[in-house]
Amino acid sequence: MTRFDYSGPADLRAMQALTARLWSRRSQWTVGDLAWNRYLHVGRESEWATSLWEHDGEVVAWCWVREGGDLDLCVDPARADLVDEVLAWGLAALDLARYETQILDAEEHLAAGLLRAGFTAATDGPFFLHTGRDLVDLPTPVLPEGFTVRPVRGAADAARWAEAHQAAFHPSRVTAESYLNVTAAWPYRAGFDHVVVAPDGRFAAYCLGWYDEANRVGEFEPVGTHPDFRRRGLARAVCASVLHAFRAAGAETAIVHCRGDDDYPQALALYTDLGFTGYARTVSYTRSR
Repeated sequence: MTRFDYSGPADLRAMQALTARLWSRRSQWTVGDLAWNRYLHVGRESEWATSLWEHDGEVVAWCWVREGGDLDLCVDPARADLVDEVLAWGLAALDLARYETQILDAEEHLAAGLLRAGFTAATDGPFFLHTGRDLVDLPTPVLPEGFTVRPVRGAADAARWAEAHQAAFHPSRVTAESYLNVTAAWPYRAGFDHVVVAPDGRFAAYCLGWYDEANRVGEFEPVGTHPDFRRRGLARAVCASVLHAFRAAGAETAIVHCRGDDDYPQALALYTDLGFTGYARTVSYTRSR
């Protein structure tokens, strides 16, 4: 067993290989999650500490700590003996006053390790619901007159995509530059990155899809609607468009992770309307020095 520090895109691919190998409805991470979260901002590498554990040439665990205190980890359940070591490294990597992590309620090997390391599980507050649907009987994209839906067209669309995301998730540090970093990451494909174009040329809504070909599963991450164009069914239409693209590529399942608590019901209502149902939820764990 060897541990090594993250050094660039090749190591992200190794982290994604582990998440793809482990993916099921009992595991939290996907290849798209890692690409999006690593590249959605630029110039932040100095704020992070990331390490990987490898056995016989195969990555079996990784841990990623941010200066804000967010600690993310993935450990092969077959190597549950590693959880304590991974958490010990994460707690020592950055000297922070408080750490927080989220895991799926089904990841029992991680929950046990977090409790041993002095973390406390939250009993209330925000959480993310993991939802999925089979790619049969898909809804048809329906748009108001004058609006169109299409895949993005590379760098020419970067500024408008970033502007739509900044408006949908204000305040946001996503820029055209960081969006292009995302689009350069594996396994991004423009064929799963769709936008709704308004009559005035602005991007009114978008759905960035990620396809895990090994598991035949597609994921939405992220989805947004510009505030000027909400309540017109545009998010539903653009998501439906990406669902059709997933199925055409050979996907069998689509998933999306959205807030499941009562304080933010809008996204769950959208995905429920699109045929998604919940199958797992996140649980937050915190620890203070």
